[in-house]
Amino acid sequence: MSNEGKRVKVHYVGTLDDGTEFDSSVKRGEPIEFTCMAGQMIPGFDAAVKDMEKDETKTVHIPADQAYGERDEQLVQKVPADQIPNADQLPVGQTVYMQGPGGQPFPVKVVSMEDGIVTFDMNHELAGQALNFEITLVEICD
Repeated sequence: MSNEGKRVKVHYVGTLDDGTEFDSSVKRGEPIEFTCMAGQMIPGFDAAVKDMEKDETKTVHIPADQAYGERDEQLVQKVPADQIPNADQLPVGQTVYMQGPGGQPFPVKVVSMEDGIVTFDMNHELAGQALNFEITLVEICD
């Protein structure tokens, strides 16, 4: 039976192909809850949960195009530091939040600050990477 449109709770452990763990609801001790196939999760994760049964565990490999997408070099932007308030306080190598056209905050990584130019990377930190998940369907809420 399909879980499409149903609220579900799952536990998961996410790893990269080299085995590096990047996220785990198990370590947080709290499953995540979402509506299956409603676009709240990356497409490959949604698809994996869609036909699972309660208490089922599965391991899935999700290619980049079904995760956070391929890396897009057009999302790396160079901005003159004099156009950025408090540019000298930007933490190089860290993520900061900027405001989009609708006022929504979005994360960007401060890549470098050289010769009066700040380089920002707006790609998701996992863009371009295949992801692996061990998923356990804990509860079907509807």
